[in-house]
Amino acid sequence: MVYKIHMGPAKCAVDLGDGSERGEYVNQDYILHTLGRPHRAINLMYCYYPLDEGWPARASTLPTKGEVSYQWDYAYDDYFPYGGGLEGNTLGEPFTCMRDIRQHGQDVILTLTVDCGVSDEQLKRIAEDLRLFGRLQLRINHEATGSWFAFSKRYSYQEVADFYVRFHKIIKQIAPNIQTILCIGGAHTLPDGKMKYEDEFAEAIRVADIWSADAYLSLHWGWPYDVAEPGGNSHKRELNEKTIRELNAEFARFMERGEHKKRPFLLSETNADGDVNGPYEQAEQVKDFYDRIPAELPNLTGITMYQFRDRGRLGLEIEDPNNHHAGIPQPLLETYKEIIAQPYFSPELTKCGEAQLPLPLRLRWGGSEDAEGLAIPITFEANPVFCEILFENNLKDLSFMVKINGQWFYKKPGVTTVDLMSAFYKKPPPCGGESPTGTVIDVLLFATPPEGVNDPAQGDDWDVNHYTQIETLPTFRIRYKPTL
Repeated sequence: MVYKIHMGPAKCAVDLGDGSERGEYVNQDYILHTLGRPHRAINLMYCYYPLDEGWPARASTLPTKGEVSYQWDYAYDDYFPYGGGLEGNTLGEPFTCMRDIRQHGQDVILTLTVDCGVSDEQLKRIAEDLRLFGRLQLRINHEATGSWFAFSKRYSYQEVADFYVRFHKIIKQIAPNIQTILCIGGAHTLPDGKMKYEDEFAEAIRVADIWSADAYLSLHWGWPYDVAEPGGNSHKRELNEKTIRELNAEFARFMERGEHKKRPFLLSETNADGDVNGPYEQAEQVKDFYDRIPAELPNLTGITMYQFRDRGRLGLEIEDPNNHHAGIPQPLLETYKEIIAQPYFSPELTKCGEAQLPLPLRLRWGGSEDAEGLAIPITFEANPVFCEILFENNLKDLSFMVKINGQWFYKKPGVTTVDLMSAFYKKPPPCGGESPTGTVIDVLLFATPPEGVNDPAQGDDWDVNHYTQIETLPTFRIRYKPTL
């Protein structure tokens, strides 16, 4: 018997930052193997300053005017340059990363800092670039009430707010499948109870699809130009209670200025900085914060861990200074794996009755919060010695996410066999060979876009859904004794 299954949103989605001014992009195969499950979305951080001399070089590689003593002292933001738009193409970054993310059963959050002086034509091309990537979330000029990014230094807060509205309207005209994120919260409400510059951003609050804040439990913003030591003025640490209180206050202000039309509310960047806490208390403070979310932040619909691998101490791994392709796991990594395994942060998986056999079957991938797959029950007589899933015939060229015994795996196009044994190393089936009927474990199967993009030829809803027809079901090789 094979069942249909639907994957829906978690009560609070967990997202993950991957790459920034502080670290390189890490491929999704490595992250999936390390963490054991995909995230709702992966946040990428890029910038777009095509009017600047030297563009599209990364800002930190250009000659500087005067001494650089702060991360944001460069000509423009030191994120990876956005390679698309009128001046570029979609063959390089961030598009290679975005395809990787969507193939691995996750949605994309693209954080993009943009010069507010670019033309409508340039913004329209960006919208066209991004439309192929399904239910993407676009975080435009985040931390917009701060003073460190180039757009904040060049334009007034009203001009930054007006630019957000202009870009949002262009997105809705060309790529309505994309949701825009307004990030002006940051656990810093004013004495009068308002958010900073909320009057200037009033229209942006009303039009935004998603509201968000960035709030670090501790942070060394002087990195990498100084060291966080007692008495220094380039780092901070907040009590979790205070951060939660401020976030709730900010959501209330979003609701007030948003005409009480509730939107999703995200904490788009958070972590405790190991430069401040040290590695052990970093893990403790993060765990305490996530543990408080169900009861104390009920309106929070998503939270992004910043980030997977960091050159400083703001990651689940520290980048090896000898080899930027290697990471050094921190205590936070194992703590984080325990956090994201909790039901509150896990997608809802619902059986929807028997699948209509015989084959073929059509599976729908709308995104990590709306996908239709299959549940294939498999009976295990004991803890297996070999457990493989085999993809033959037309399955070979397709892309799948597979879940078994609590662990997720990815099969890319061209791969015919995936070894599932790592799902049993720490969690053997409870039968232990003693049950005469064995233990039934559902193998969940979701088909993701093989190229990482949606196909305009698939119908009117192509920009929000990708469809896959399967002619056969995968088979399994399960053995309970070593080969003699």
